[in-house]
Amino acid sequence: MIPRPKPQRFRLRRTMMFMNAQKPGLIKDAYIYGCDSIMLDLEDAVAENQKDSARFSLYHALKSIDYGDTEVIVRINGLDTPHWKEDVRVCVAGGADGIRIAKCESASDVKAVDAAVTDAEKEFGAEEGRTLLMAALESPKGIINAYEICTASERMFGVAISGGDFRKCMQTKFQADGIDLIAARGQMLIAARAAGIQCFDTVFTNLDDDEGFLAELKQNKAMGFDGKSLINPKQIRPVHELFAPTEKEVIQAERIISAYREQAAAGVGVFTLDGKMIDIAFIPGAERTLKLAKACGMYNGGLV
Repeated sequence: MIPRPKPQRFRLRRTMMFMNAQKPGLIKDAYIYGCDSIMLDLEDAVAENQKDSARFSLYHALKSIDYGDTEVIVRINGLDTPHWKEDVRVCVAGGADGIRIAKCESASDVKAVDAAVTDAEKEFGAEEGRTLLMAALESPKGIINAYEICTASERMFGVAISGGDFRKCMQTKFQADGIDLIAARGQMLIAARAAGIQCFDTVFTNLDDDEGFLAELKQNKAMGFDGKSLINPKQIRPVHELFAPTEKEVIQAERIISAYREQAAAGVGVFTLDGKMIDIAFIPGAERTLKLAKACGMYNGGLV
């Protein structure tokens, strides 16, 4: 039995790579790729008549494989299926760090899973509140209800958009400039930020289009996403490189925080740095840059 450390609601989650929970050959060494989180899938990747087999594989993987610092999340089947409650029991019994709620459309969906997780934690003697939750928003209803979903449980650490299903609902197709998802992405991000949780973009499925993938990553970062769902190890490095702060950004963040603390100690609330006005509104962004740099192994200072 490999004990897992207690999951963290707020941690570095630039990359979440999907893997079929039914295939031991894929999931036994998943940690070697270096992604921040792996998403062991019990839903779309598993055929209807193979759900029990996938749960069996998942349970033994969770119990026997040392994933190290790699977070282990499980995507369960939708609440409109007969599978999700048993999925939850296996996740908790095995010690998964978190559960991704597929096709989430309302706060009641989150609360139903939360209650099932609580029951399972009691059943299997797990610490109550240990198992985290995130929700996949895959429909217009899910996007409209994003804020109530984000705030439905203290277990919630994030939300993610599922592009394929959402595009079907909206009767559109993938667009290279992102216009097909821009409104949904924006509304989901606003809801997540208002709720104080993380937000993740959908997978990019064309593994041969490196240029398109990079363009989408740049848009993701510009919009404020915390990370991205992935389907292949080759996609990990570009995400990590792009989402890491630059050396220039780290230095500037250090200077802003140091200067602000000096000025605040002298009773000054607004000052200039390199010709730009700086006040307390700049501090959260600078602190986030340093925290991200520290999580990426780029910063060892004591300002955060």
